[in-house]
Amino acid sequence: MDLKSYVRDIPDWPKEGVVFKDITPLLGNRDSFKYAIDAIADHYKGKQIDMILGAEARGFIIASALAYRMGCGFIPARKPGKLPYNTLSAEYELEYGTDSLEMHEDAIKPNERVLVVDDVIATGGTAAAKVKLVEQLGGEVIGIAFLIELAFLNGRDKLNGYDVYSLIKY
Repeated sequence: MDLKSYVRDIPDWPKEGVVFKDITPLLGNRDSFKYAIDAIADHYKGKQIDMILGAEARGFIIASALAYRMGCGFIPARKPGKLPYNTLSAEYELEYGTDSLEMHEDAIKPNERVLVVDDVIATGGTAAAKVKLVEQLGGEVIGIAFLIELAFLNGRDKLNGYDVYSLIKY
């Protein structure tokens, strides 16, 4: 299936010079959404994954559907101040600024095997922050999966040593 045909470019959003990859058409089509989730699940089949971590907002959609499909738990990583319990925090850089993510301090037990999932890898900062959170709690990062990779931004460079998988590359 040509998943690129379900991704819409939005120029100059969220700021001038950025071409935003809008995945809502892909998510809204049952065949492309199912295909994407199944393809990622198939790539990690047999890897004994305990938990899947996804960051808000679009990462929640991909990660939670994948957790359901693979029979794993789901861990939300959120913007500061959005989680009700004690948290850990990691700051990261985006291609258009900086931000941080938080995760509950008890979200991962030592040695749990975690798949980090997001919709897009750009500069790799968000994924690196999620890896840091997993490892701070003693979890093992089994892989890092993306729906879309913006390869020209070299985000993989921040994830050396990890299994990085993406379905669509630009």
